[in-house]
Amino acid sequence: MPVLEDDLQKLRQFFPYNLLLAALDLVDRDRVTEYQTTWGRSFYDVYGSTSNYAVTLDVIPDQPNFCTCPSYAFSVLISEENIMCKHILAVKIAKRLERCVTRRIAEDGFAGLASKIYPL
Repeated sequence: MPVLEDDLQKLRQFFPYNLLLAALDLVDRDRVTEYQTTWGRSFYDVYGSTSNYAVTLDVIPDQPNFCTCPSYAFSVLISEENIMCKHILAVKIAKRLERCVTRRIAEDGFAGLASKIYPL
């Protein structure tokens, strides 16, 4: 499903152009991986320019999105400059366009993924 100019105009109303462009670039380069558990939950890895980051959607009730990147901590949580980082936006766009690289994981694979997302 292609991204239409009308869709881009709508997204530009909510996101800075550079953030939107960076998220679209991640999707275009197939950098979003969805890990689907056997019990129906999904978790995401986004392979950014310097590292890969774990993204969760709708896991924590008061915080519907979470990313392990520094930009999320600073620009979203602390300064509230943006409503989400490029990694979360890339996941949402990739899901909508059905462009996630999908991997199924069992319970033992989930343990390793969970420790990355929620380090002790």
